[in-house]
Amino acid sequence: MMRAYKFLMRPTVRQAQALGEMLRDHCSLYNGALQERRDAYRHVSKTSIKYGHQSVQLKEIRSFDPERQGRWSFSSQQATLRRLDKAFAAFFRRVKSGDKPGYPRFRGVNWFDTVEFPKDGDGCRWDSTPHGPVTRVRLQGVGHVKVHQHRPVAGKVKTVSVKREGRRWYIVLTAEQAQPEPLPRTGSVVGIDMGIANFLADSGGEFVPNPRHGRRAAAKLEAAQRALSRFPRVGRDKRTGNHQRAVEKVAQLHGKVRRQRLDHAHKTALDLIREHDFIAHEDLKIRNMVRAAKPKPDPETPGTFLPNGATAKTGLNRSIADAGWGVFLTILHAKAESAGRDVIAVDPRNTSRRCPACGHTAKENRPTQEQFHCISCDHQAHADTVGATNVLRAGLARRDAQPA
Repeated sequence: MMRAYKFLMRPTVRQAQALGEMLRDHCSLYNGALQERRDAYRHVSKTSIKYGHQSVQLKEIRSFDPERQGRWSFSSQQATLRRLDKAFAAFFRRVKSGDKPGYPRFRGVNWFDTVEFPKDGDGCRWDSTPHGPVTRVRLQGVGHVKVHQHRPVAGKVKTVSVKREGRRWYIVLTAEQAQPEPLPRTGSVVGIDMGIANFLADSGGEFVPNPRHGRRAAAKLEAAQRALSRFPRVGRDKRTGNHQRAVEKVAQLHGKVRRQRLDHAHKTALDLIREHDFIAHEDLKIRNMVRAAKPKPDPETPGTFLPNGATAKTGLNRSIADAGWGVFLTILHAKAESAGRDVIAVDPRNTSRRCPACGHTAKENRPTQEQFHCISCDHQAHADTVGATNVLRAGLARRDAQPA
């Protein structure tokens, strides 16, 4: 199996400058390759350029510009061209399926923050000073950079990526390793119901509170964004010192919320994996759930619109995004695979409206957001607990129906 590791790098001032130049030159290569594809297709011949053709040109590009493009790893530049090729492949796939295509766009320097080295030892070397007191990674054109390795790397390192987040630099490794030993069996099964008032409720009646990291940071973020809005929208090279600090302040607050949300998701998923052998959850279509409310034209007055609940829907969408359900479920599945646990997603329809005692399904069974009161058998419970119980039953039924 493949596992990713992310470590903080501690480059010197000159190394940080070289890393920034590496991102700039790879961004220039990406944009130049994109421009070539656009121009070729706009030509009367409608020529379609592929990755192989652009990769062949790399040798000539490097010899023509040895101070910039010739300075960096050939393999990392090929990875940047493959990145563009994947963007076009995704574009054509969406066109064919009828989705919103989203043509590949040019990248600004601020929006190009990752360079990948496809193979350890080709333009990069992880743990380049194995006998030194500090772990280092060697990057072509940059040198040996210190790395804060906070945990050991198991398995063989396959790829190495350099990533910039604000003013920090990270190294991301993917390592191939044997399937780990599964955790001891506990004999416990559980269903979980994702929510907003509570982050999740399980079929045993327990609740995990919603930390609401985004809402807690909203006041500081609003103040920082208001301060940033006072500056004109100009390019990065034209920003004053105060303008740049205002930009970094907003980015720091968003980054902190993202890290808090990720930390909560990891800890919650780990608790579930350690305590239960089988976990069932709702197969949520989060992208559909956070769509904006559609406008309602007024048929009697052309050019005007009827109330559509857009304000309430916006608040709901913000709360769903703040909860981070998608991140949590992705982490849960990854940890379950490593621990030898079973995780199954089930259809969420009517899970909180179906009575777990008699099976009666009706909208009236849920008079309020938290209360469940069956109109058929008078069963009462917390609505989220009822939903988690029904999710567990559906998950067990689906597991038992699968072929051995």
